Amino acid sequence: MPNTVSRKHLFNIPSQMIYLDGNSLGPLPKSVPEAVQRVVTEQWGEQLIKGWNTCKWMDQPGRVGNRIAGLIGASNGTVTMGDTLSIKVFQALAAATDMRSDRNVILSDTGNFPSDLYMAQGLSQLRPNLTLRTVDPTDVIASITSDVAVVMLTEVDYRTGRRHDIDTITKAAHDAGAVMVWDLAHSAGALELAIERSDCEFAVGCTYKYFNGGPGAPAFIYVRPDLIEKVQPALSGWLGHDAPFNFDLDYRPGQGIERMRVGTPPVLQLAALEAALDVWEGISLRELQSSSAHLSNLFISEIERRCSMLRLISPRKSDDRGSQVSFAFENGYAAMQ
Repeated sequence: MPNTVSRKHLFNIPSQMIYLDGNSLGPLPKSVPEAVQRVVTEQWGEQLIKGWNTCKWMDQPGRVGNRIAGLIGASNGTVTMGDTLSIKVFQALAAATDMRSDRNVILSDTGNFPSDLYMAQGLSQLRPNLTLRTVDPTDVIASITSDVAVVMLTEVDYRTGRRHDIDTITKAAHDAGAVMVWDLAHSAGALELAIERSDCEFAVGCTYKYFNGGPGAPAFIYVRPDLIEKVQPALSGWLGHDAPFNFDLDYRPGQGIERMRVGTPPVLQLAALEAALDVWEGISLRELQSSSAHLSNLFISEIERRCSMLRLISPRKSDDRGSQVSFAFENGYAAMQ
């Protein structure tokens, strides 16, 4: 068992409960209620509208984004927070397809989260020259043909936990002249990532799973450093403007990653997330991933020993899956209830 320092005492987990759904909604860090209450009473309650300046609410997306960047292997100034994951997927896809306007295919796989595919379908309706093509997860690399503008994949399958190889697929996409977009919703905060080293153009993810930001916690978007001043945001929101408080009638994109902002920062949600991220201080993601693999392997062996009616549908090899294990059962829904 890896020598990882336990942080369980930092979370509010009800007595006698064994919680195994962190891949859907992370548990509540004990520091979050006080932090949010402080923002509500001392900042909003006392400062009111002055809080945007005195409490630096407007800086939250970049400040928290830098903390997320450090946990996904990216540089400061390459990640910003806000909106929902679906919005960030749309932003990344729109910018990516603009970069390859001479091509017309968005390539994804049948194991991708449906909302990501819906966003691609919606973008294709707005831009009739585009089409979404989905293939079996094992056929992705072979399917990156010369008409593919963007490869959009979720690293870890939300159902089975199967894991794509980010570096290998990104290289294949680039070798074929395509842009790479990764969805890290089921891997950020659970796996050691080096997203900037992978050379992918865009990455997105949510923060209510392994980052424990709470229900509805804001999403993040990463843009490769050399592209930050070049990408054109399809969602030209007020706070993505170069000078939002000039109230110009015409849009011009903001500086750097700021241009990928859209709406007003969700201050209370970002406050909860910012407090939740404190649990990561001093944590090695490599050790955490190693502990996850150890516990998952133990879980698999014990389930198969005790519950022969269940069938493992996750990859058996820990390197091939994320921090989750799935078993199939003909009465699965009833059993879960």
